[in-house]
Amino acid sequence: MTSNPLTISAFQQLIRERYFDSDNARGTAGTFLYLTEEFGELATALANNNRPSKPPTPEERANLEEEFADVLAWLATIANINNVDLDDCLIKYTDPTRVTGFKS
Repeated sequence: MTSNPLTISAFQQLIRERYFDSDNARGTAGTFLYLTEEFGELATALANNNRPSKPPTPEERANLEEEFADVLAWLATIANINNVDLDDCLIKYTDPTRVTGFKS
């Protein structure tokens, strides 16, 4: 855990500042393909970290964390090139009048 937590908004802005020009030129369809590739890599990392008879190696654990980060970065990229503010979208889960589902 970092000493200065990163907000969703700050992360999306960081991704925008670093990658927007090339991401926007690639477009939504091409960028979505990169996201799907990252989902596949995350699926493999999850499998490697959840074997019933063999605990993950430190390298596999590090890779799992990297793949989660990659999926978040590509999701932020797609949001950026489609002018979607992820922070605003999350109201679906943060506004108590809109949150539905299981409650313990």
